Amino acid sequence: MSLLKVNNLKVHYPIRGGFFRTVKDHVRAVDGVSFELEKGETYGLVGESGCGKTTTGRAIIGLNSVTAGEIIFEGEDLASLKRRDRRKYIQDIQMVFQDPYSSLNARKNVLNIIAEPLRNFERLSPTEELLRVQELVERVGLTPESIYKYPHQFSGGQRQRIGIARALTLNPKLIIADEPVSALDVSVQAQVLNFMQDIQEEFDLTYLFISHDLGIVRHMSDRLGIMHNGRLVEEGTRDDIFENAQHPYTKRLLAAIPEMEPEKRMDKKTLREEVNRLYREQHDAYYDEHGRVYDLQPLTDTHSVALQGGTNK
Repeated sequence: MSLLKVNNLKVHYPIRGGFFRTVKDHVRAVDGVSFELEKGETYGLVGESGCGKTTTGRAIIGLNSVTAGEIIFEGEDLASLKRRDRRKYIQDIQMVFQDPYSSLNARKNVLNIIAEPLRNFERLSPTEELLRVQELVERVGLTPESIYKYPHQFSGGQRQRIGIARALTLNPKLIIADEPVSALDVSVQAQVLNFMQDIQEEFDLTYLFISHDLGIVRHMSDRLGIMHNGRLVEEGTRDDIFENAQHPYTKRLLAAIPEMEPEKRMDKKTLREEVNRLYREQHDAYYDEHGRVYDLQPLTDTHSVALQGGTNK
């Protein structure tokens, strides 16, 4: 059984207008997304800003209201539970946020930031709590003395490590990492990503890794889902996506990856122009008359693409 199964998830926001503020239409931030996560794997959710990937992650953890669909975690549909009934699952699903500074309370020191989940869910003595926090900060590469410092006294990479330590406090099974390194320098990004891979094995974690950077996702993920306009356009293994991409939107994302070698940049420019031409010519085969993405159709056991013929519910 999958650790997490998202089935036809929808998150819509009403557009109101007129004197009585009646609902005229909806913004379909997430519009029928389905995928599964197996225990211990990393699933990369990729797309440009505004495609709905962060809203999907926030809906899974309960920070955004679900319009329709199922979020089945260990056999229980979290979307159908009331807030008080979801409480016992909060320990098992944690989130690492994009901005490591704004996600940490600037008025609290590291001890109180990391200990807050413990105080909410576990009954520890002050000594046990202190030892647990010191153990976590050491595990993420900080000194035990750093627990008395405040967020502004750390670098961006160190702050993100504190956020990861907080997420690990309750021994979760699933961590939703929402653009966890996008606010960091490139050299620091590599350190944090390698560290996340190390603790995944140590703590037996499953990751939903949300990013707009295909290079980072290729480094981290076992399987990928490509999102566009609130829907999945392609899903497959790392090799399926990077070696055999089928949807024109996926091809455009791959073609947009910068070329580091100067002698190959003209070839990359030619490739981008060709991909954009094919995107215009083949648009109707992948999008309906309203510009919505069709449902995924299986190409192989591991690879699915949104093609004409999907029901587009």
